[in-house]
Amino acid sequence: MAKKKHKTPENVIAQNKRASFDYQLLETFEAGVSLAGWEVKSLRAGKADLADSYVFMQNGEAFLLNAHITPLLSASTHYVTEPTRNRKLLLNKKELAKILAATTAKGQTCVCTSLYWKGHLVKARIALAVGKTAHDKRDTEKDKDWNRQKQRIIRDNVKQ
Repeated sequence: MAKKKHKTPENVIAQNKRASFDYQLLETFEAGVSLAGWEVKSLRAGKADLADSYVFMQNGEAFLLNAHITPLLSASTHYVTEPTRNRKLLLNKKELAKILAATTAKGQTCVCTSLYWKGHLVKARIALAVGKTAHDKRDTEKDKDWNRQKQRIIRDNVKQ
């Protein structure tokens, strides 16, 4: 029997699944990303990784750190490419103030959960988050397993 491929929406470039496992996501924001031309070409080819990325506030501006965009060999021949450079996030002042206030509070951070296309623009979904403890992670895994088992039981009973 062939395994099913997980469906992701067509406009999603990269997801940070580890963020929802390690953090409890509180509030999400949509931010534009300031990119160079070679980065956009690489994103169209799907060469992005958000595994260890996070959002850093500096001088009232938000930056995406450690997001890895692998340069294409053909698109980046005459540029000095840095795959993990800091990329500026484009947010309005109210959103920046809310993120700054939350990240200065104890125990909160801001992580990037996904990159996606919105028309011809690249957007980042970022979220304010609080770190989970080990028992919270176990509870999340138990809930996912139980939901998976319920779906199997329902599917098998419907077939008969």
